[in-house]
Amino acid sequence: MPLINPNFVGEEEDLRAAVESVRAIRKVIAQESLAPVIEEEMDPGLHIQSDAEIREWVKRVVTTMWHPVGTCRMGQDARAVVDARLRVRGVDGLRVIDASIMPNITSGNTNAPTQALSRHAATMLVEDLKRT
Repeated sequence: MPLINPNFVGEEEDLRAAVESVRAIRKVIAQESLAPVIEEEMDPGLHIQSDAEIREWVKRVVTTMWHPVGTCRMGQDARAVVDARLRVRGVDGLRVIDASIMPNITSGNTNAPTQALSRHAATMLVEDLKRT
């Protein structure tokens, strides 16, 4: 079986955002109004304080939600991988037809939206084949 490295927090921007998130959450849970319901910080734990320590903790624990989307997201901006007809920008003859094109995760399981997307994609493919 091949090893798949999803490269979570592989970019400096990802790690910076993670550190900022931990610090922001700590500010929220430090509010006096939450004192009655917050007993202690479980993760990363009060022993982890510096940016470097938080970064190392993030690298150890980061994982997927098991419904990843957006890695080949559709859109019109420079970061979008596919266009509205699911064609990979800059690559002739290649389309992406799966949950990775969704710009944002759905509020529920990604199965049904992916099936709907696939059905719509099949219709687009047939339309495009008829035009050629």
